[in-house]
Amino acid sequence: MRRTKPGQFSVSVYCLAAFLLAVLLGGCSVWSPKSKARDKQLFGQEELSTPYDQIALKTSLTIDALPKIQRFQSDRGPLLGGTEVLSEGQNTVATLGQSKDGRRTWFNMVVFHEFKLNVIRKYFFVVDERATRLAAKPSRGMSFDCQMVLDKEVLDRSYTSENLRRIAILRHISEDLRADIEALGVNTDSPDQENKMLSVCGMLINQTLELFLLKLDSSPVLATKLSSVDGVDFDHINFGEGKVGMVVENDMAAMALRFGAFVDVK
Repeated sequence: MRRTKPGQFSVSVYCLAAFLLAVLLGGCSVWSPKSKARDKQLFGQEELSTPYDQIALKTSLTIDALPKIQRFQSDRGPLLGGTEVLSEGQNTVATLGQSKDGRRTWFNMVVFHEFKLNVIRKYFFVVDERATRLAAKPSRGMSFDCQMVLDKEVLDRSYTSENLRRIAILRHISEDLRADIEALGVNTDSPDQENKMLSVCGMLINQTLELFLLKLDSSPVLATKLSSVDGVDFDHINFGEGKVGMVVENDMAAMALRFGAFVDVK
């Protein structure tokens, strides 16, 4: 099943850019494994994010990635407990899960290269209606993580400024996500209800990105902060205060959305 990287990765207190860059380069992040694991356990979502964490761009092949995202019942802990449903397209595989009380919904998705059969895109998303028990903190949260190999056309295109290049790459990420989820609607083994839920999750992410892109279009200078320590502030109509961050390294991009209870979580 797929990894839902619970907005456990702090975009404000610690350096989002350093974390994303470390992911792309395979280096060490500013979060120690112990603190990261502790924060995941705080929200009870550590096992949700395992497939996403273990699957790597370019190096993971179908033979490696499929067993990780299609976790067997014996591999599922109390949080999963038979709640994930598999959807498969020609080159795309996703698992959608929902907690028994319906308060937490997540999906993991990977996309393979048509001929090389290695992973070229991976996504993780989670919405939690009660992510924290602390009265002083937001009770709801939304988190989205994505890594992808960028198309040569996007990289080679001529841009009048670096900010416009960043905005174009972010828009490309949104378009790829939409296309990947739509591809699952054509060929899926999941019941209609689950497939609709996956589409709803994708719509929520894309609507958020579209509104954020409108903000960048009106003020392109904000794109400079996408790879900064704090990312770019952006409020969500349902989840409140949030952050958006993105790092591009060579032909790969990594981005993250954090809203509500997940904003200040490593």
